Amino acid sequence: MKKPPIVFIHGAFVTPASFEPLMGYFKARGFEVLAPAWPSHGQSVAELRKQQDSSELGKLGLDDLTNYFAGIIKALPEKPIIIGHSFGGLLTQLMMDRGLGLAGIAINSAGAKGVVSAAYPTTARSIFGILSKPWRKTFMMSLKEFQYAFVHTLGKAEQERAYREHVVPETTRIFFQGAAAPFASNSPFKVNFNNGSRGPLLMIAGEVDRIVPASLVRKNYSLYNQRSGAVTDYKEFPGRSHWIIAQPGWEEVADFIGQWLKEQLPAEVG
Repeated sequence: MKKPPIVFIHGAFVTPASFEPLMGYFKARGFEVLAPAWPSHGQSVAELRKQQDSSELGKLGLDDLTNYFAGIIKALPEKPIIIGHSFGGLLTQLMMDRGLGLAGIAINSAGAKGVVSAAYPTTARSIFGILSKPWRKTFMMSLKEFQYAFVHTLGKAEQERAYREHVVPETTRIFFQGAAAPFASNSPFKVNFNNGSRGPLLMIAGEVDRIVPASLVRKNYSLYNQRSGAVTDYKEFPGRSHWIIAQPGWEEVADFIGQWLKEQLPAEVG
């Protein structure tokens, strides 16, 4: 039986290449995999770095990303499984809330409305360079900032390689929208935590993640109404940083996702 497609949604400061290990894993197991780039993220890392002051990138907000991915998913012939990382994890939550996913896996997800990211010291430090310069529309992480926020558990050579091969400039608008979310009733970060009609959702955290601490993910998970009728699960992996999808040991994460999907969607993926 044909398995459902999987749509991978990458996070901020990177491209779909960040998902290559997981994409290869699930493709080898018979899934069709798609990893659309965010708008203004569809070129090589080298090309994107040359355009770090792009006005189009600076206009990109979470509402734009939500509508963009909703359009891609609606155009598919069948509901996909959605796997997102970081801001892609938040987009996964939003897609699931819209009823667009057969199942969703939100990995080290940026917090939905109801989670105050500034309350987490390592998150605040990780994005200080962005929020301290509100006049900047785009932001390129330095190697030092990337090392602290994403890859602090890796060796220096691996940190430098990941930075060289993956890191690109990013819109700052999504971060300012996140900071304003607690005060905005119509925030694009808003998720209906009582939605009982969506598919199952798995939230994954890395124990030592700094930009999205496990405690932040647990808070987001706790907001979901477990009596709504929809499945919401949580899994924390020890020793994992924000680079959980590509750091050594990513196979354990992939195996867990695969087993969880078999339990939640036995007729589709078993």
